[in-house]
This record gives sequence, structure tokens and C-alpha cells, in this order.
Amino acid sequence: MKEGLAVAADGQVYRGWSVGAQGVSVGEVIFNTAMSGYQEVLTDPSYAGQVVVMTMPHIGNYGVTGRDDQAPSPVAAGLVVRSLARRPSSWRAEGSLIEFLQPRGIVALTGIDTRRLTRHIRSAGAMQMAIGSDVNEDELQRLAGAAPVMEGRDLASTVTTSQPWTRPAVGERRGKVVAIDLGIKRSIVEELTQRGLEVKVVPLNTPAESILAESPDGVFLSNGPGDPAALPSPTATVRSLLGRIPILGICLGHQLLGLALGAKTYKLPFGHHGGNHPVRSLIDGKIEITAHNHGFAVDLARRSGAGGDIPVGSAAHRLATEFGEVVATHVNLNDGTLEGLSCRDVNASSVQYHPEAAPGPRDAVHHFDRFAALIEQR
Repeated sequence: MKEGLAVAADGQVYRGWSVGAQGVSVGEVIFNTAMSGYQEVLTDPSYAGQVVVMTMPHIGNYGVTGRDDQAPSPVAAGLVVRSLARRPSSWRAEGSLIEFLQPRGIVALTGIDTRRLTRHIRSAGAMQMAIGSDVNEDELQRLAGAAPVMEGRDLASTVTTSQPWTRPAVGERRGKVVAIDLGIKRSIVEELTQRGLEVKVVPLNTPAESILAESPDGVFLSNGPGDPAALPSPTATVRSLLGRIPILGICLGHQLLGLALGAKTYKLPFGHHGGNHPVRSLIDGKIEITAHNHGFAVDLARRSGAGGDIPVGSAAHRLATEFGEVVATHVNLNDGTLEGLSCRDVNASSVQYHPEAAPGPRDAVHHFDRFAALIEQR
């Protein structure tokens, strides 16, 4: 194996070995706390432009299979692990993680002190990092320092579908949903179709009238990468749909719904990435362990850049809009940030986390059940 280097924009250097595609890659470095699901992480379009550090020290032990892909091709900027398994052991395995990385052009490093790197990200915040082989430290730091930051970046446009496509309902058809593709995962489409919903996936720049012309029973706003504030056109589309059709949003879709309602979004220091984040419902008090992947959050108090210093659930997290009152419904128990919202006068709600998991626990799949039931009633 060749020596590999990872150099952050602030000059921190990490040494290991190159196990992926040869060359150099640059992106925002973040850490993911999931213990498994590395293939789903790499193929989740929400990781576009990011170098993913897995905090689980041993990665690749069960190999890869095409059944776990969340998109046709991975878009993550790179992968950094402590120890990469060379030989997988699983009845599902169709190959090793190394065999997956190299032909898909994913630059990856093993042998990195991921504990040290994760602690640095936690203290200093997510930053740009360059990783690769056959290059010196100075060049990697120059590349990391010159890379664009995540704030203001429209990455969803790089992963959205170029043409509409449809998946039929499984079993008895209960209704039709138009999903605005901000970086949708395969598992999300499957969760909807398994509940009897026909799903038509459309590009993120599809106007509201074209969506309504499909005669859907509901609109779904998908997950995706980048800064939600950099998507004024999709936000305007969501605003045009409010009050005219039921809406459910997750992740980036949750953030766009918040912006459409007049709230603000802000960048988190190092984001939430992993399959083990506790979230409390403000409706019934129940706590769910949930899957996360986001670097921005919604602030219903409309204090751009301020964030979660006001307890969610207080009067500051009730927003009066032209569409009626909007209330917080879920809160992150790690840092108190907003994890869900609901409109009291129009049929629209959203959650920041991923109910479909992939990877992660399935505590929150009931959101799809409720959406399907709502559509069937309509």
C-alpha cells in the first residue's frame, strides 16, 4: 500500500495508507458515529462534498452488496478509517470494501488515528480537508485551504435527478406522491412504495404548477446535501405548495420547509452524522434513537446564525406565519436543536432526522405510516 496523507485546512496532518482510488480529493471533513452501514453512507447523496471519518475503528468486515446502495453511484468526497478489513465475512457480501472503493473513484485512507481526528473536528468544527497519496503535506494544505466552505454551496443541484422517474406502489395502491429530489435515497422511495404509494421523483427545479399537474395526493421533500439557504428556487416551490397539498419533509426537505415558512437556517459546528442520536417528541414525550446526516439546522426564532441557545419548545420556537402557526415537534437531546416542526393550520410537517435509517435504527418509520394514512384519507 502507498502512504496516504490527510491534511486539514488548519494544518493538522494525519498519516496512514491509501486503500481507495489513487489521487487527491478535497471536501468538508465530518465524523459519522454509526457502527455499521458504511456502504449506505458512501452512497447517500447527502454526503456530496464531504470526507467521511468513521468513528467505528474497524470498517469493512461484512463487505459490500449492491442491495445496500442508496444511489446509482457514490458522491462522498472520501473515506477515512482506523482499520479497513481486507477480507469480508458475511453471507451477503458480493465483494470487499476495497474492491468497492477503487473502481468508483473514492479516495480512502486507513491507519488514520480517527479518535484524534474526531476530537479535533469536535473542538475546532467541521473544516475542509484534502486526502490522498503521491502528494506532500504543503500541497494538501494548500488544496484544503483553497476549497470552498459548505456555507452558500448548492450541492443538491449536483445530485438531483435529471429526468422524472416513477416507482409503482407495492400491493394495493393508496395514493400518489411526488417526491422532490434533493438527493433522495433508495430506501426512502422503498418506504413509500411499500406503504401502497406510487412515487414520482422529480428534479428539484420542478415548478409547483408542474407538480400539481401530476394530480398527486401528497408531496415529499427529500434529504440532500449542502446549504439549504442556497436553494431559493426549490424553497419558493415549497412555499407555493403550502396549503394546497399535504407535505412531508425530511433532512434538507425539513430545512426547505422551514425556510418556506419564514424561519432561518444556520450551520452547526460539526453537524449530526450517525445512527445513534436521541430525539424527544414534544408531543408525547417519547424518545427515539434516530439516524442523522446534516450540517445545518432550522431556527424557528428567525435569528439567523444564532441557533439552539433557546430551549426548543419555548415560545421562541413557535412561529406565526401567513400559513398559520408553526410549532416545534421534536428536539435533539444532545444539543437541544430543532428536530421537527408542524404547521397547525395547513397540512405540512417535517423532521430533521432520517426515519428510513439506512443505516441506523428504525424507531422513526412511523412518520411514513402517518403520511401514507393521511394520503389515503385524502
